[in-house]
Amino acid sequence: MDGGAEPYNPRTVEEVFKDFKGRRAGMIKALTLDVEEFYQQCDPEKENLCLYGFPSEQWEVNLPAEEVPPELPEPALGINFARDGMQEKDWLSLVAVHSDAWLLSVAFYFGARFGFDKADRKRLFGLINELPTIFEVVTGVVKKQVKDKSSNSNHGSNKSKSNSKRSSESSAKAMLMPKDEDEEGLDMDNEDEEGETLCAACGENYATDEFWILCDICEKWFHGKCVKITAARAEHIKQYKCPSCSNKRARP
Repeated sequence: MDGGAEPYNPRTVEEVFKDFKGRRAGMIKALTLDVEEFYQQCDPEKENLCLYGFPSEQWEVNLPAEEVPPELPEPALGINFARDGMQEKDWLSLVAVHSDAWLLSVAFYFGARFGFDKADRKRLFGLINELPTIFEVVTGVVKKQVKDKSSNSNHGSNKSKSNSKRSSESSAKAMLMPKDEDEEGLDMDNEDEEGETLCAACGENYATDEFWILCDICEKWFHGKCVKITAARAEHIKQYKCPSCSNKRARP
């Protein structure tokens, strides 16, 4: 399989984590931004197919590696067979769960191969555990948890900037993140909640110096760079649809 085995082997905790993040970003892209293309490639009429993520943040649907045993652990086989027998969101969630399991197996395969000790394994898992899982990104579980926390911890007008932005900007909601003088007065709790806002494309956290935009259809936030939208372009968009909502069509 082209690209199934990478031309390098990460040997340190930092290198393995970087490898993990790249593969994770590619698979999240397949299950969110490129979901239409991913859906079409997973034809149940084809042989056992796997979803691969690469350190380059790209993804691929392909047959498993031919060599036995393979150089790296293999993803779940036959994800395409369940495509037409399930609701799309349930199928994507299932693929996401298997993708999370594969990412962990690859990361700790490298750890075992290069002799990570207990402290290194613990540190690697700690870094990985700081990121939301692919399943959480695809299903919006983290977003719901953050929303629930926000509603329980905020009272009256004491709302986070991200929530007030969402209610006050109904068309092409874009967040341009540099802080102004008024925002300096926001309390630390609000800043913490902003930090938990996640990009639906890459799964990374909110950052105060980045441009974000809200999809008017699915109401998910995206880094402008992830969906290739600039602040200047967003000013002229009356209703923004993310790539997934733009490509979505009715399926039986």
